[in-house]
Amino acid sequence: MGEHGKYWPLVRVYAAVLMFWASAATADCRLALVLALDVSSSVDATEDALQRQGLAAALIAPEVEAAFFAAPQPVALSVFEWSGRWNQKILLDWVLIDSRGALVRAAERLARSTRSTQEFPTALGHALGFAATRLGAAPPCLFRTVDISGDGKNNEGFGAAEAYAAFPFQDVTVNGLAINAADFEGELDLLDYYRTQVLHGPGAFLEIANGFDDFERAMRRKLERELRPPTLGLLEVRP
Repeated sequence: MGEHGKYWPLVRVYAAVLMFWASAATADCRLALVLALDVSSSVDATEDALQRQGLAAALIAPEVEAAFFAAPQPVALSVFEWSGRWNQKILLDWVLIDSRGALVRAAERLARSTRSTQEFPTALGHALGFAATRLGAAPPCLFRTVDISGDGKNNEGFGAAEAYAAFPFQDVTVNGLAINAADFEGELDLLDYYRTQVLHGPGAFLEIANGFDDFERAMRRKLERELRPPTLGLLEVRP
């Protein structure tokens, strides 16, 4: 490539960031974010409360709030719970988080939410399909992300691969939050499952909670990473 060729990676990074900010300048929404909470039968009432309250607390944590408002364009947020193949319940319909008040109201609604069911298995593929339909009802945004958390592997209905083949996941990033809590799931098996079967799309990543007591911390870390717009300072470039 010659002497100048070694700078092409840096040029591509600058171009990508400039394209993001140029597009963001004309967009009404920079990110449509769907959060999906596992309420399958492996999650008991105490663990469910830790998820619900943990998510509500994570949303209004200072670092997450800063990430929500790190760019002029707002984030559109929707949340649902999932378990069996036909068991998904919307906890928060699409709302534009365009002010601190909107963020606090969303967190309060989630904190007050109640579980719809506790007796169905883990139909993760169906949850992904439902997430795709939620994105179809989202306002137009620059990016679309699904954030799915769970403490086990799919054990009912079609799996993640079938969901990705059957539903519109083009240009959608699916991140995972694996909760190492269930006695019947080996830690390495669960993490490997999320990494190889669940993560999908550009920049997808896995966050790990060491039990439900750790859910709030893991959710804070994941939300902050998902919500931050791309900046040169966060990108490592090597010629």
